[in-house]
Amino acid sequence: MARKAAPQTSQPRDSLPRRYNSYVPKADLRESRPDGPAVEPAPKRHILLRIAIWTLLVLLVLGLLVGVWDARNISAATTKLFGSGNLLSLVSASSLRTDSSGRVDVLVAGYSIDDPGHNGAALTDSIMLLSMNPSDNTGYMLSIPRDLYVEIPGYGHAKINEAYKDGGMDLLVQAVNNIFDTQVGYYALVDYTAVRSIVDAVGGIDVTINSPDGRLYDPNKDWSTGGVLVDLTNGSHHLEGEQALDLTRARGDPSPYGDPVGFGQSDFQRTADQRLVFAAIKSKMNWHLILNPRQNGKILNAIADNVKTNIGIDEARPLFSLFNRIPSDKLQSASLRDLNGRNYLIGSDYEGDTLTPAAGLNDYSQINDAISQLNR
Repeated sequence: MARKAAPQTSQPRDSLPRRYNSYVPKADLRESRPDGPAVEPAPKRHILLRIAIWTLLVLLVLGLLVGVWDARNISAATTKLFGSGNLLSLVSASSLRTDSSGRVDVLVAGYSIDDPGHNGAALTDSIMLLSMNPSDNTGYMLSIPRDLYVEIPGYGHAKINEAYKDGGMDLLVQAVNNIFDTQVGYYALVDYTAVRSIVDAVGGIDVTINSPDGRLYDPNKDWSTGGVLVDLTNGSHHLEGEQALDLTRARGDPSPYGDPVGFGQSDFQRTADQRLVFAAIKSKMNWHLILNPRQNGKILNAIADNVKTNIGIDEARPLFSLFNRIPSDKLQSASLRDLNGRNYLIGSDYEGDTLTPAAGLNDYSQINDAISQLNR
């Protein structure tokens, strides 16, 4: 009789109940998608998300601190300069004051109130008209000689640099408007110290000397350094604050230390150098610098401590924006001694060494015609 086959006591692995076939190697414990690669488990994604959130928070806090630092610098300076630290007024710009032709005119006057020992420290040794055209972003800087013999309203005839001493900047503006048929909307009275402070704050300026004598040399002393006032050969030079200040003051006065070179035109050379320094400072000023809290504190304080102005806080931003928009090669530098290639002044002896229009005392018709041709 045939022996029956022994019954099977085991089943293939695949047919075992699920609990006996559920082991998966540890390395495979990852979420998988039927249509894509395996992804990291949720805990790791949470860690990356927390890192991203904390990084963003840190950046926001740093940005806030920088913004507060920046706002404090600007607010402190505007309080000194405009009498208000309201940054909302600074941001909410108003329309600028213009003349009948749409130009924006600013009268800039410099004096040496920082140097009490200087004869005539309260006289405005530097007077410059900055006129800007918003329609085509052009402008000019016109130096007005301090010895120009003019009629000062209410005081009679005198050198124009006496107007500020007689009646402040309002009287000087009135005298300039009467002479040049202008409608000056703004003024800035600048202590010469501002030149040194601002130039140092922007890291120095670059100027190019182009003297017919090959050199500008004024042997008079800079008493703060003990050196000569100016010694610059023709060519490019990088000037620090004290050097820039000396260049704006030098006019080659007679000196026991030697003979000056390159200052044959005396005060006219000085005013030309002042426009040169002014243009060089302009080339360094921009919104990036003004809004940089690591640098703007020095710049804003230098301006606020040494400038008196009638510019309103709500006019400051649009006025600076207009000034900043004018390319350096579109900002003309002009002098009444060499205006469109012609000298419109003659020497006179009405009150010592003075200057009057070549057309005659109080006759500014030719000068005003020439000025109207600037930026054309």
